[in-house]
Amino acid sequence: MKRIDAALEVEIVRLVHAEKWLVGTVAAQLGVHHSVVRRVLQRAGAPAPKLAPRPSKIDPYMAFVHATLETYPRLPASRLWQMLRERGFDGGESRVREVVALVRPRPKGEAYLRLTTLPGEQAQVDWAHFGTLRIGRALRRLLAFVMVLSFSRKIFLRFFLDARMPSFLRGHVEAFEAFTGVPRVLLFDNLKSAVVERIGDAIRWNPTLLELAGHYRFGPRVAAPARGNEKGRVERAIRYIRDSFFAGRKVTDLDALNAEAAQWCREIADARRWPDDRDKTVHEVFAEERSALLPLPDDRFPCIERVPVAVGKRPYVRFDRNDYSVPHGLVHHDLELLADLETVRVCHGIEVVATHERCWDAGQPIEDPQHIRELVEQKRRARSHRGMDRLRHAAPTSAVFLQRAAERGRNLGSATAKLLELLDEYGAALLEHAIAEVLARDVIHVPAVRQLLEQQRHAQRRPLPVAVALSDPRLRDVVVRPHDLATYDRINKDDDDDHDDT
Repeated sequence: MKRIDAALEVEIVRLVHAEKWLVGTVAAQLGVHHSVVRRVLQRAGAPAPKLAPRPSKIDPYMAFVHATLETYPRLPASRLWQMLRERGFDGGESRVREVVALVRPRPKGEAYLRLTTLPGEQAQVDWAHFGTLRIGRALRRLLAFVMVLSFSRKIFLRFFLDARMPSFLRGHVEAFEAFTGVPRVLLFDNLKSAVVERIGDAIRWNPTLLELAGHYRFGPRVAAPARGNEKGRVERAIRYIRDSFFAGRKVTDLDALNAEAAQWCREIADARRWPDDRDKTVHEVFAEERSALLPLPDDRFPCIERVPVAVGKRPYVRFDRNDYSVPHGLVHHDLELLADLETVRVCHGIEVVATHERCWDAGQPIEDPQHIRELVEQKRRARSHRGMDRLRHAAPTSAVFLQRAAERGRNLGSATAKLLELLDEYGAALLEHAIAEVLARDVIHVPAVRQLLEQQRHAQRRPLPVAVALSDPRLRDVVVRPHDLATYDRINKDDDDDHDDT
């Protein structure tokens, strides 16, 4: 509820109690609603002079209204109006709203203690959503990781494109390095990256967060539900970031945004006045707090995400809306993918079988040229074997022909390809006959096979063969052997014999 101007409140109280104006007169002259006048008088402890109450349609139902609101203090006035109508009330909803506003039980206000912390004792951590960022075809969420030292109020700000575990870990690591130390306690909201499950005070922490805490020697803590005062420093820091840094800023590049955020933290956020002593700046107080922080360990915590992946019939694994290539020999295998913000690695057991630069676009194939070359070569060899199988099935003597060609140092791939061309042009029967004849002559050359086929074509005065391109490779591989026509000659001979008998 919006609070009206303090001067106007003073004037309302004066006109009612000093000048004896009626509530309606004050409301009309000052241009406010009469309920505002009554609320101001009630808050000032000077209620309006009571007039003789006028009869109202709702009077017989007031006992029901009081009893219902005592049991359900947050019940909407619209629902209460429906309940009254079912009980015979024929007045308007606006009248019910006025009555409910006056008689609804008010929650008791809760006082909060001012929380103070020692230097280096605590930092507060939270994510904040800052819209989206388009990268290629992908529309990525733009999230800010914010860590605030509770004593000095120094802010660490880093933007990410997701809130997955690698980003969560990287935010902590870079914050500790920016502070050149680690606070003893980190206070979290109920983030999924921090708290896996919570029932009351029973908390099941994310195992990865516990590994991070053990590495940097800090204690994780979680704020109580609905206790905004416990994590107020980070929430106020996020509002400050929205107003002072992000407002009116057009974001097109994540790296540039993070560079600008780091500069803002150093030059603007650190220069603001320290709330506990306006004569000091945050930068000056942080210089005093730095020595109270825990020292950094010698090595960085690994900020990676482990994901089990499966390779289907295509040699790729899917991760974060993109496909990453793996060696073709790993199709139909279960692998493990290790991802950080820059790199994606695919492992088979303890062996790293593929390494790629991470892509933040969507629907993209990320390929290692070596994987593609190996797959193409394997397909080429497979096509060669399929060609040999087709040739042996159509012309069985071609196996002997190719074996003798290999013994004489001929190129089998070239010989197979040329014999397949002859098979498509002349058919299986003619090719089989020609190969058998060149074997009998011991002339192991494909040109000799072609020459015999041409001679047979000229002798039989057949036209030049025309190659027909078949779109379906299954039709191309079908071998049609001509039927022996001697069967029909015997049938004709039997028919002639029958006629002679008659």
